[in-house]
Amino acid sequence: MPFLTLFLLCFVAPIGYAVHQSLHRTERTGPLGLGGQEREVFAGLANYAHALADDRFLTGFGRVLLFGVVQIPLMIALATVLALLLESASARGVTFFRSAFFLPYGVPGVIASILWGFLYVPGISPLVEIAGSLGLHVDFLARDTVLWSIANIVVWQFTGYNMLVLISQLKAVPDELYEAARIDGANAWHIARHIKIPLIRPALVLTTVFSIIGTLQLFAEPMVLRPLAATIDSGFTPNLHAYSEAFVSNNQHVAAAEAVLLAVVACVLSFGFLRLVGQRGNGSDW
Repeated sequence: MPFLTLFLLCFVAPIGYAVHQSLHRTERTGPLGLGGQEREVFAGLANYAHALADDRFLTGFGRVLLFGVVQIPLMIALATVLALLLESASARGVTFFRSAFFLPYGVPGVIASILWGFLYVPGISPLVEIAGSLGLHVDFLARDTVLWSIANIVVWQFTGYNMLVLISQLKAVPDELYEAARIDGANAWHIARHIKIPLIRPALVLTTVFSIIGTLQLFAEPMVLRPLAATIDSGFTPNLHAYSEAFVSNNQHVAAAEAVLLAVVACVLSFGFLRLVGQRGNGSDW
C-alpha cells in the first residue's frame, strides 16, 4: 500500500496532470482578452497540433536525434573500452583511475557547462589560444560546432558513470571462464571479444537506453551556454522550447503538450531499441 501511494503521487499524478494541461487552454474574457476573467476550457488536441506545426520545436527534435546518433555510440564505446582496460589482468592503479573517470559524474550539469564554457569562449579559452598559436581558427560556439561542443560536455560527464555500470557487470563474470579461455590459448583480445563483451550485453543495453532518454532531456548544457553562443535559441532542444513556452510565452498548455510528445518519443525510441536488440540477441552472440 505505501508503494502504491508513492507510485500514484510521484509517477501517475504528474503525468496525469501534464496530460490534463495539454488538453486544455486558457480562455480570457474582456476586450482583447484584457481586464476580464481567465478560465480553462477543453481544447482537445489543439495544443498538440500547435506544437507539431512549430518548425522550431520539430527542428529541435531533429537536432537532438542527430546528437544522439553520434554521441551515444561514442560514449558507450568509450565507456566499454575504459571498463575493459580497468578490468584487464595487467591494469595498474585501478582504484585511482576508476574514481578519476567517475568524478565528472559528481559535477552538476550546470557547473560542468560553466567549466567547459570557459574553455570554449574565445579570448579566455586556452584551447582556442593554443589552436590559434598553431595557425588554426577554432570556434567551439559557432553554428556548425556548438552541438558537438555540448556533446563533448555530455560525454565527459557521463562516460565514467556508464563505465562503472559495465565494470559491475564484468565483476559478475566467473573467473573460471577467463582461466578456461587462457588454457585454450585465448589472448586478451579474444577474451574481451568473445567472453567479456557478450556477457556485459545487458549492461550495454541498459546504459544505451538511459542515454537515449537522457539525450531527449537535453536542457542544462544549452541553457547555460546560450548567453555565450548566439546560435543557441529557445528552440535548440525540445526541452528548451517547452521551457520557453511555459515560462517566457506563458503558454503552459502548449508546453505540457510538448512535454507529453517528448515522453512519447522517448518511450518509442527506448522500447524500439529494446525490441531491436532483443531480436538481434536471439540470433547473434554479441
